[in-house]
Amino acid sequence: MSALILTAAQALDPAVAGGKAAALAALFSAGFKVPGFFVITPAAFAEGALASTAHLALAASLSALGPGPFAVRSSGRAEDGALHSHAGQFLTLLGIEAAGVPEAAAKVWESGFTQSLADYRASRGISSGDSAPAVIVQSMISPRAAGIAFSADPVTGDPGVVVIAAVAGLADKLAGGLEDGETYVFNTLNDTEADAPPGDRLLSPADVKAVVATARAVEAARGGPQDIEWAIAEGTVFLLQARPITGAVQPAQPGADVFAVFDNSNIIESYPGIVSPLTYSFAQYAYARVYEAFVRLLGVSAARAAAARPVFANMLERIDGRVYYNLVNWYRALALLPGYSINRGYMEGMMGLSQPLDSALAAQLSPPAGIGPLARVMDYARLLRASAGIAWQMIRLRRTIIHFHRRVDCVLALDERTIAALPLPDLAREYRHIESGLLDRWDAPLVNDFICMIAFGVSRGLFSKWFGAAGPDLHNDSLIGQGNIVSAEPPKRIRAIAALVRGQPEMIAALRSASTEAIRQFPTLHGQVSNYLAKFGDRCTGELKLESLPLTEAPQPLFAAILAAAESDRAPAAPHGDPFARLATLCAGRPIRHRVARRLIRYARSRVRDRENLRFERTLIFGLARRVFLAMGKGFCQRGWMDHPRDVLCLTLQETLGAAEGTLPGHGLRTIIARRQLEQARSQSLPDPPERIVRGTPHSDGKLPAAPDAPHAVPHSDMRKGTGCSAGLMRGRACVISDPQSQSLTRGDILVARHTDPGWIALFANASAIVVERGSLLSHSAIVAREMGIPCVVALKGAMTWLSSGDTIEVDGAAGTVRRLNV
Repeated sequence: MSALILTAAQALDPAVAGGKAAALAALFSAGFKVPGFFVITPAAFAEGALASTAHLALAASLSALGPGPFAVRSSGRAEDGALHSHAGQFLTLLGIEAAGVPEAAAKVWESGFTQSLADYRASRGISSGDSAPAVIVQSMISPRAAGIAFSADPVTGDPGVVVIAAVAGLADKLAGGLEDGETYVFNTLNDTEADAPPGDRLLSPADVKAVVATARAVEAARGGPQDIEWAIAEGTVFLLQARPITGAVQPAQPGADVFAVFDNSNIIESYPGIVSPLTYSFAQYAYARVYEAFVRLLGVSAARAAAARPVFANMLERIDGRVYYNLVNWYRALALLPGYSINRGYMEGMMGLSQPLDSALAAQLSPPAGIGPLARVMDYARLLRASAGIAWQMIRLRRTIIHFHRRVDCVLALDERTIAALPLPDLAREYRHIESGLLDRWDAPLVNDFICMIAFGVSRGLFSKWFGAAGPDLHNDSLIGQGNIVSAEPPKRIRAIAALVRGQPEMIAALRSASTEAIRQFPTLHGQVSNYLAKFGDRCTGELKLESLPLTEAPQPLFAAILAAAESDRAPAAPHGDPFARLATLCAGRPIRHRVARRLIRYARSRVRDRENLRFERTLIFGLARRVFLAMGKGFCQRGWMDHPRDVLCLTLQETLGAAEGTLPGHGLRTIIARRQLEQARSQSLPDPPERIVRGTPHSDGKLPAAPDAPHAVPHSDMRKGTGCSAGLMRGRACVISDPQSQSLTRGDILVARHTDPGWIALFANASAIVVERGSLLSHSAIVAREMGIPCVVALKGAMTWLSSGDTIEVDGAAGTVRRLNV
């Protein structure tokens, strides 16, 4: 046998046979079912063709291998290695007859010298001396099914999962990326299929287990998680190829008792219901960047903040498709701040939890505290130093907000038409501009939110202490009527448009048709609607979810709100007198208290206003990100990588940018998308998980976090109590809304919902009062209700099941009670 050609038993040295051939040779020697093959070494080629001296040896090797057809594949030195897979970089030719092998082998060898491969190697620091590949010639079998399998989840790194993609037959389907194949997910911890195609399937449960066993056996033989290529013929699983999974795979931890608490009592307002993989990964990445910057702003050293990056990277969790806070990591992040042991309550309030962790558990998550008076003094000294930093941030906050608005305006300067015309690399650069210009410099919203929480809590506490039972009502009323909260503007505009169309049957018919063309026939109406959409078009239900349809694409909820307002001339609830006059009366004879209370509540009003207005800036930024990502999806469709631009929502942020920037092969996106679509469908079929989920047990004597309390009932059986957020007493008809996209509210009804977000503002315009299962004093529902003078009760557990549409109820927004009257 010439040294120019190696048999399967001889091809064990990757320096000669290449990485792929050496792996196959090792598996062949270990007894795996590998179709027969031999290797043509790089020395057998010269000047773009097989050297004449190698032709005789090649003919003998082909004769020994069998009649064919053959697969002709590359085997570069670094190919299929632990660091770089080279997937998609070399040429593979299938179904080659014996006479065509010399030419096919030359083409595969030449694929080691393309410019794209040179760029790939340069980007990864691989020596150009590794360019010339060896060539594998392997007998092809005729399987009934073939595909790939990962012995650990290639996306999440979960070592307890084997992911299989399968197609019928072999040939060009296997080389083409398995776009039309089936995906199976097998959980090896409980030995069951976690996911499989519905109906008829290519692989039986026994086939799946056989492929899983092969993948795990290869993993054991090769010493790490593997990506294998397999084929089933005559009841046998053949191994065609194996390479290490180059992504990060988590270490296996069988039986590990990891304590975790997940809570969505607050974040559900931003991310209600099922969220797409792109939305979740974008939010997770943004939270990590933003909150590391937050602790740095409040005085945490760069070294401590950097050491906590694993905590920041895992502040969110996706459970059954829903977003949750990873509460343990939130406490760990907040514990980095000076004074955590002293003012943890403010921090819990800032997180908007309906129920904080048990104090013993929360204390364990902070860094070890010193013992004795000196340690306490040091704790206060650190708090004092941090307080000085916060005071400085308060002094320059106005300037910080102005500069933030300028950066937002700069990023938003690119219009939708220009975005749609950008090529993929430019779209990726536009997203990176959002990252560098805003996510890394999210100072104004963070600082203002933190100061707002303190100002709100301190002022409310002092009002309760100084004015007794009248304090909370006075505090709420004092926050009403600033007139420059952007979230209160949409209801006013809706009422103005309603006044225009009231009594105009033709205009009402145009709105009811939900046709933009019909509305265009009335220039004044069309102008006001267009002006509304120009400013608030991104303000939709689930506006932070990239998959949500903005009002510019689906304006029907706006039309419904205008119609409902036009059908009634009922005026919005009015504020209950002049709160500052009541404050003066309560402070009579105490001028210093009056001055302090007045200044404090005015400062709290400003921070609440800026908090809501900065959230609107966030809405605009997420709207821009939505347009950029969907434009990428359109570009992927043009390249044949997916069927619809919205399929991009099934990818993660890293996958999307990788495909756009050229670091991730696009031909494999279809397989990822198909699997994610199955996951989404399964999540849609499941009921909403509970508000709080606890896993494992704490390694302490602390109590487990309890489930949220049941709805608190006052002695009267038809009354329940939540948190009063906006004073006023209102009786009316309850209207239970679960989907604001398809349901509307008759003017004067009382809105009852599980949660709300800024996209519900069109319904707020017609509500006489608001009752919400979730929320806090600083939630969007509370802030907008106070500004509009609408009675509001939040955190009324079980409201959606306790009340039904049509019930007559009474809402006391001061006491926080809701009474059902029609029983």
